[in-house]
Amino acid sequence: MGGGAQTPALTALLCLGLCWAPGDKAEAGSLPKPSIWADPGPLVAVGSPVTLWCQGSLQAEMYRVYKEGSPQPWEVQAQQDSRHKADFPITMSMSSYHTGQYWCVYQTPLGLSQHSDPLTLVVTGMFPGPSLSAQPSLVVASGGNVSLSCGSDEAGTAHLLKEGGAGPLHSPEARFSRGAGVWQATFLLGSVDSTYGGIYRCYRAYSSQPYVWSLPSEPLELQVTGMYRKPSLQAQPGPSVPWGVTVALRCGSEEAMDTFLLYKVDSGAPPQRLRVLGSATVAQATFMLGPVTSAHGGTYRCYSAHSTDPYLWSWPSDPLQLEVSGGPEPSSPSHPQPGSPTAPAPEDHTLENLIRMGVAGLVLLGLGLLLAEAWYSHKRTRAAGQR
Repeated sequence: MGGGAQTPALTALLCLGLCWAPGDKAEAGSLPKPSIWADPGPLVAVGSPVTLWCQGSLQAEMYRVYKEGSPQPWEVQAQQDSRHKADFPITMSMSSYHTGQYWCVYQTPLGLSQHSDPLTLVVTGMFPGPSLSAQPSLVVASGGNVSLSCGSDEAGTAHLLKEGGAGPLHSPEARFSRGAGVWQATFLLGSVDSTYGGIYRCYRAYSSQPYVWSLPSEPLELQVTGMYRKPSLQAQPGPSVPWGVTVALRCGSEEAMDTFLLYKVDSGAPPQRLRVLGSATVAQATFMLGPVTSAHGGTYRCYSAHSTDPYLWSWPSDPLQLEVSGGPEPSSPSHPQPGSPTAPAPEDHTLENLIRMGVAGLVLLGLGLLLAEAWYSHKRTRAAGQR
């Protein structure tokens, strides 16, 4: 990630460690290296503040932070009440100017410390985010394989981050490649184990600005099964029921579980989830379906889990096939023939016709009166003129 650009900062750090001559003091750079981190985190939304922290020694008198490509360090005097660390706030709006790699050192009466491991500061939300999907499914068995595909309408680099996982410096990245009219970057996750379960997001960056990222994709929840023994799944009153009844699907575990999930195979719908009171031995949850229709028919499986690890599921239960029989009578034809039992009765429009005729008569009478009044007025005017 821009190894050539790190040379000025590393050279400055080496010079600080090798060129300093404290006489009879300890050799420069021999003190333990400090640690550096960002609060609230190394991924900062555009316009938000962030604080860099450097933690070193109780004997520290000075802390310095170096930024990749910047020749001058950021220097802070150690506080008397907290010499073991110092903060470097970026209170102004976070922008692409502040992104990059940072290191820190501290100075004591014995000399200068080694430089810390690098911290990569990334700004997000600079342009629209990509999409993220899983193939073949969001639910993957322990030891299996799953691929996460990041899709975009532009080229660049895709970054895959797991919630609570590695920071941006160590996150997997892949180049977008053109295919089927879109740009795709695929991350293959093989030999899946318990560490793979969780929430993933994908970001996009341009190659010319590797620390300026897009908005994140919508979160993707990856579930890992096979972590516990399979539960049982039963239907009451039974797996074959008539239309309109209510069915109870009971998922039971022989282990102390407090979360159960009901999944309809090939439905594409997310699983139903139920929490139950904790038990030291066995546990059971009941999912109510109904009144059932033909849409409820299909194959169901259930899983058990712990609420403390919501993305780690048991092996699936044996499949349960729910069959719904019967249903409402077929609907009547859209256009029944005249005289058929379902044909509507003829409507009587006599009253409506009489009203229309009465209104028309009143209109004609009014017009006649107006014409008579006009004729009479004209006749009177003409007679007066003759006199």
